[in-house]
Amino acid sequence: MRTEISSIGKQAVLQRLFENSGFTNGQPVRLKQKGECCTAQKLMLEGCDFDLVYTPLKHLGYKAVLNVLGELYATLHQPASLSVVLGLSKRFCFEDVADLWEGMLAACREHGVSQLSLDLNPSVNGLAIALAACGVQKKGVIDKVPRTKNMDLICLSGHVGAAYMGLHVLEREKVAFTSSGEQPDLSKYKAVLGSYLSPEIKPGIIDRFVEADVLPSNGYFLTRGLGEAILRLSRDTGLGAKIYLEKIPISSQTFAMAEEIDMDAVTAAMNGGDDYKFIFTVPLGKHDVIRKDFQDFEVIGHMARPDVGAVLVTPEGAELPIHAQGF
Repeated sequence: MRTEISSIGKQAVLQRLFENSGFTNGQPVRLKQKGECCTAQKLMLEGCDFDLVYTPLKHLGYKAVLNVLGELYATLHQPASLSVVLGLSKRFCFEDVADLWEGMLAACREHGVSQLSLDLNPSVNGLAIALAACGVQKKGVIDKVPRTKNMDLICLSGHVGAAYMGLHVLEREKVAFTSSGEQPDLSKYKAVLGSYLSPEIKPGIIDRFVEADVLPSNGYFLTRGLGEAILRLSRDTGLGAKIYLEKIPISSQTFAMAEEIDMDAVTAAMNGGDDYKFIFTVPLGKHDVIRKDFQDFEVIGHMARPDVGAVLVTPEGAELPIHAQGF
């Protein structure tokens, strides 16, 4: 069944989408919580940030919300409110919007978003998703955040490079499908496809740091590759950064896919995107706590003197300058 949005009307569509969701469409969202606040904004455009040929709308809605909430978590702020504006061309019907919204609602519920708003606008260029989120910091946290120092540990919250490999699989099979019309068998690429289409963020990440009495001095959300995040870290702190190549967590599936398409897996990890992982810096004295209570994190390097710059250290000891698009 396909229901044209014009046959219902914008306000009726909004009313239907919020029906039985547990949320009220607040326009604009008014943040009622007290404490240190942080905002984050993202704009996702069809053809640039996602391709609906191979991206299910529910997955896209969920991923879009994580894309903006991850920026809040990186600064130790708990998501509280989210405003969404969708730009829709004529090819999108009510059922399409409902699928996208279902994924967004799932992410909001999972991450404790208490206030939510949605608006719809026309678009001549497919689907556009604009998101603005606000988060609050727990009382006392901001006063305990340490200053970044030389030799602080650089910690990464999981494997990187897999999402970029998943994108390569999808783009390759899209070309094959367009020419042959046959559905591809993607079963052996399940891990890398999941990393791209269905990334995850554990909601309790802030509580874990607070309970372990380990507050990061810096945090970055990885959406444009590890290299870009490290360069931002170095720029923002005025310090150098050493990343040890052999410490970067890269899954066996990522290595296998990189070999299949004749690409260096480390290049995918450093310059790929959509990892939805975190980089945190913590004091050197917290090394044992990180090893014990954060076993899903990897210590991949440390801060260094400013004159060192941001470098990738090879097993042989060579220091290679880190490069990334935009720098």
